[in-house]
Amino acid sequence: MEDAMTAGAHTASKAERDLTLVLPAYNEERDLERGCLLALDALRALASERPGMRWLLVVASNGSTDATPRIAERLERRYPGEVRALVIERAGRGGALKRAWKTFPAHVLAYSDVDLSCDIAQLGALVDPVLEGRTDIAFGSRLAPGARTQRRAGREAISRIYNALLQRYLHVGFRDAQCGFKAVSARVARKVVPAVADDGWFFDTELLVRAERSGLRLHELPARWREDPRSSVRILRTALADLAGMRRLRSEL
Repeated sequence: MEDAMTAGAHTASKAERDLTLVLPAYNEERDLERGCLLALDALRALASERPGMRWLLVVASNGSTDATPRIAERLERRYPGEVRALVIERAGRGGALKRAWKTFPAHVLAYSDVDLSCDIAQLGALVDPVLEGRTDIAFGSRLAPGARTQRRAGREAISRIYNALLQRYLHVGFRDAQCGFKAVSARVARKVVPAVADDGWFFDTELLVRAERSGLRLHELPARWREDPRSSVRILRTALADLAGMRRLRSEL
C-alpha cells in the first residue's frame, strides 16, 4: 500500500516510466477486479506494439468503506511490477488523481473510470498524441463527431445541458468535460494539476478549463462509451456541485 510518505521515493523515478494509468475506485468491490484485468490487457497490448515502453497501472481506492482497498492490495501482490495499490482515506476522484499522478510520475499520466464505460481498447488513441508530443491533454468526448454512446435519455440530456452551460458561461472550446477517460503530459501534471482546487467530480472540468486558458493543446477523442447502469454517481448532487464549481472558476479566471 502506498501513501504520502512514499511519494518522494517515486518522484525520483520520473524519467523511468512512459505511462501511468490510474483507476480511481470508490466502493468498487463488484467491478474492480474485472476493470483491472481488462486495463492490464490493454496496457500489455499497447506495450507490445511499442517496444521498450514502460508503464504502470495504479488502483487508487479513495474513501472506500467496502472491500475495495483489500482487492487493490491483492491485485498488487498478484501482478508485481504491473499493479500498485494506493489507498486514500478521503473520497474524491480529483483528489485520488492528484495523489496518484504525484506518487507515480511518468511522461504521460492517464486515468479511466474503473467500470470502463469508455472503451479501454481506445487507450492507444488516447495516450499516443500525448506520448508523441502532438497535444498536452487528450480526453474522451461523448459529444464529439464520431462518438458512439449508449446511455439513458435523461443522462444524455443532463450531459448536453451541462456542457452547453459550460460553453456559454466559461466560453470553452471543447464539447465534453466530464468523460472519465483522460491523459495529460508531465508538463500539465507539474503546471496545471496543482492549480486545480476541486478534489471531486468537477476536477475534470477545472483541469480542462485551466489548461485551455493557459494556451495548452487539447485533443478531443470521439469516445465509444456505454453507461454503467449501476453507476454510483448521484446526478443531482454532482450537477449542483459542478454549477458551484463553474461559478467559482469564472470568478477566479
